Amino acid sequence: MPPANPARRRALTDAAIALLASSGVHGLTHRAVEKAANLPPGTASNYFPSREALLVAAAERIVELHHADTDRATDRPAPLVDLLTESLFTAATTLRTRYLAIFELQLETVRRPVLAEALAGLQAAALRITAGHHGKLGLAISSERIPTLIALYGGALFTLVTAPPGIVTRDMVRDMVQAIVYGSVREEPDPLSS
Repeated sequence: MPPANPARRRALTDAAIALLASSGVHGLTHRAVEKAANLPPGTASNYFPSREALLVAAAERIVELHHADTDRATDRPAPLVDLLTESLFTAATTLRTRYLAIFELQLETVRRPVLAEALAGLQAAALRITAGHHGKLGLAISSERIPTLIALYGGALFTLVTAPPGIVTRDMVRDMVQAIVYGSVREEPDPLSS
């Protein structure tokens, strides 16, 4: 077997991501990935011996790309509402394919324990990384509230990414983000306790 070529591996995983978004998990085959990546037959199975290995590699590539985007975003300090608005808007527009693919993978975890294990580890890493980014940005968010913030963000992400293309506006996203941030981070008095 020839030595691994990182550029070819990336081409295969990027093609897998695009196929997951356009055709779902059932449309993801070694041959379809090779064709989409413009590579000869047999290439995908040289890198990923099983369909599960291909799915896990696609998930790992999505997370790699997401963390790189997050690192770039937090290099420019901004208010939390602005940061999350830009993140969600970009995910629902420019990066829509990537997030449609991750939703496909998340649904597939119900049937594939190996994929569930890979994504579970990635979720734990997301929690650590989010807390680190918040600390880097100087955000006063307690570590107990970060899982809630991530869950609300994830719900907004799903809603926006699965909306018909072209209807998502920056103002719509900002309204959602303000509800997320002010509803999950600030201590509000309980109106029933007065």
